[in-house]
Amino acid sequence: MDVVIVESPAKAKTINKYLGKDYKVLASFGHVRDLPAKDGSVRPDEDFAMSWAVDSPSAKRLSEIAKAVKEADGLILATDPDREGEAISWHVLEVLRQKRALKDKPVRRVVFNAITKKAVLDAMAEPREIDASLVDAYLARRALDYLVGFTLSPVLWRKLPGARSAGRVQSVALRLVCDREAEIERFVREDYWQIAALLDTPRAERFEARLTTLDGRKLQKLDIKSEGEAQAIKAMLEGATYRVLSVEAKPTRRNPAPPFTTSTLQQAASSRLGFSASRTMQVAQRLYEGVDIGGETAGLITYMRTDGVQMAPEALEQARAAVGQTFGERYLPEKPRVYSVKAKNAQEAHEAIRPTDFSRTPEQVRKYLDADQARLYEMIWKRAIASQMQAAEIERTTVEIEATGSGRRAGLRAVGSVVRFDGFLAAYAEIKDDDSEDEESRRLPEIRSGEALNCERIDATKHTTEPPPRYSEASLIKKMEELGIGRPSTYAATLKTLEDRDYVTIEKRRLVPQAKGRIVTAFLENFFRRYVEYDFTADLEEKLDDISAGKLSWKEVLRDFWRDFSGAVGDIKELRVADVLDVLNEELAPLVFPAREDGGDPRLCPKCGTGRLSLKLGRYGAFVGCSNYPECGYTRQLGENGENGAGDAGLDGNRVLGTDPFTGEEITLRSGRFGPYVQRGDGKEAKRASLPKGWKPEDLDHERALALLSLPRDVGPHPETGKMISAGIGRYGPFLLHDGTYANLDSVEDVFSIGLNRAVSLIAEKKAKGNGRRSKPAALKELGEHPDGGGAVTVRDGRYGPYVNFGKVNATLPKGKDPMSVTMEEALALIAAKGGKGGKKAARGKAGG
Repeated sequence: MDVVIVESPAKAKTINKYLGKDYKVLASFGHVRDLPAKDGSVRPDEDFAMSWAVDSPSAKRLSEIAKAVKEADGLILATDPDREGEAISWHVLEVLRQKRALKDKPVRRVVFNAITKKAVLDAMAEPREIDASLVDAYLARRALDYLVGFTLSPVLWRKLPGARSAGRVQSVALRLVCDREAEIERFVREDYWQIAALLDTPRAERFEARLTTLDGRKLQKLDIKSEGEAQAIKAMLEGATYRVLSVEAKPTRRNPAPPFTTSTLQQAASSRLGFSASRTMQVAQRLYEGVDIGGETAGLITYMRTDGVQMAPEALEQARAAVGQTFGERYLPEKPRVYSVKAKNAQEAHEAIRPTDFSRTPEQVRKYLDADQARLYEMIWKRAIASQMQAAEIERTTVEIEATGSGRRAGLRAVGSVVRFDGFLAAYAEIKDDDSEDEESRRLPEIRSGEALNCERIDATKHTTEPPPRYSEASLIKKMEELGIGRPSTYAATLKTLEDRDYVTIEKRRLVPQAKGRIVTAFLENFFRRYVEYDFTADLEEKLDDISAGKLSWKEVLRDFWRDFSGAVGDIKELRVADVLDVLNEELAPLVFPAREDGGDPRLCPKCGTGRLSLKLGRYGAFVGCSNYPECGYTRQLGENGENGAGDAGLDGNRVLGTDPFTGEEITLRSGRFGPYVQRGDGKEAKRASLPKGWKPEDLDHERALALLSLPRDVGPHPETGKMISAGIGRYGPFLLHDGTYANLDSVEDVFSIGLNRAVSLIAEKKAKGNGRRSKPAALKELGEHPDGGGAVTVRDGRYGPYVNFGKVNATLPKGKDPMSVTMEEALALIAAKGGKGGKKAARGKAGG
């Protein structure tokens, strides 16, 4: 018998069914060792020697693995096919050697890109050695991340009290977010006017054309700047005669996008499904590890951490067969489509993310999946099948029109597109999808060259230029990939770290840098600029890839980095805090000293009238204070612009946010015994609403307060019953309500944005599951089998909040803990702690029964 090591219990369970009784499949539960979070874990003076530590849960599992290996004929390491997977195999092997569990038994490494019976058996037939270069690249990355974090963080703590540690990749990602915020602050809005004509053909068919030229001059977007100029042009066009100069119909072809990579999957899931990057990866992990499909457990998608866009030859054949069978031979290209990676510094040559079996259509597997899994699988299946279909054939028509009148001449243009052959767009059927929607898919009526047109109406509309939008998770991942920063396995973790450290918050699905995040970024940009430069970070990633390819020595890369980095840190240690604050006062002036309404000096203390405001550093971080301290005690938090300051105002008094546009009543932000709330009007009849979890009083504005006071919100009538579906925030969080049926929403923002189609779907899903109060809540996350046996460990959402469940043991999660981020190790610790109150006995009884 051979022992097979994989990462997760779910993966172990699936593979064990494929291999049979001659194999014993055990899970390592991810990494089994890590660098201890203390000085000395990586020692540059000893040529970067590294000390590894094993935590208690891992120690127990490693002992079980060692015992099994001693009784086995051989060891097979079958962890994931990437750097992290190679590292886990290496760690397990190192520990087993230390425990003298191997002796002379054979050790083999196998990798498979999909968890299907064929893929696993094929991999078992072609074992190899552990890839030393991949392990070296892992060691280099861990050492670099450790050295940056544990060398730079003490400098931050001394110079910027309250600041958290600065990660190597996280700092650069945070810089992107902060640089965009600074760009938005510098942006100067400009008004401009656009003019369009509503025209009729001689056949009484109507269409719109936009003004493009005036008196022979081509108009740019911002050329018409004043209302007077716009009205003069409008008047001229209203009295003009119109004639078609030309009609040009130009055929174009639109090719399908390649199958998903990690980053494009995260981007698409964010924009189409509203998933965060971490949620996308959790759902994809389940689809990869295996789902029970009518008695057969199978992985539904290939490995989901990849930047490759190609598919295996057998997958191409299967996809083409599915295209021909599903859509017809007309939709099948003569040869398979081949794609190449465009991202900077693409990593190992893995397959793209695709279905393991194209015959498993989304409709066929939907009944075996939860809602999130079904939606993500459908997206992956459609993208992969579309990638092997014919191009869409689109006819783009451009009509040039001349208008003459009052001695002036103007040119107008109408553009429309018609899909002559849908090609790959057929794969997306009726769903709204970035790959199936043409931004300018507006069909024009029949228009003939030379014919006269009748003007029905001229519209002159005012517009204002908008600053660039804040990054969403999806757009930030796309930007990081373009710059070559980070890798598929790191995107979700990087974003999660920024949020956990309160460097950024997510508002309306956009990343908003917080004051502490901007201070840290400004500090690093001014005193460690090289180490947050995009090119420097990308070049370092490229060197890590060269290590994995065996082209560079990992210790040589570390030596080069450490030589310069340690010198830079040494120089900064001598810097006085006052010098740092002077630089930050200048760099962050718009944030620290916002403009005053009276136009006065924003740095003049509003309390004493003589002191100068400056950044100050306290135990809990930075704030703004007066130079006349202690005579003047004025202070305020960053970003506030009150006359009294945080020391006097805060939420001790009421903050006026504006008035209700319908009632005229004043809307105020107040503080009560249960926390901050908003109120409209006064007296017993005043409408009140508590601030939802995650909303900060200092971030609340008039628009958000109005939205909160308007709850519950009518989403729309149910198409079957005609009864209203409403969205609101209750005792247990955001919800939908229809005819007595409640359905939970993922976030508070969904309450204000969810549409009718999605609401109907959620209500239907809730009804299908049943509304019985006694039923156990559906699992938010399945962590796998308990290492001691006795059943599965899951994370669920109950009446009093999220909790970990094992048998009859329910252990509440700590306050503020994201239920989707709970690991098996954390869950086991919570279950063990709960066991002291009787839970352990109950669990053992279940396991023994």
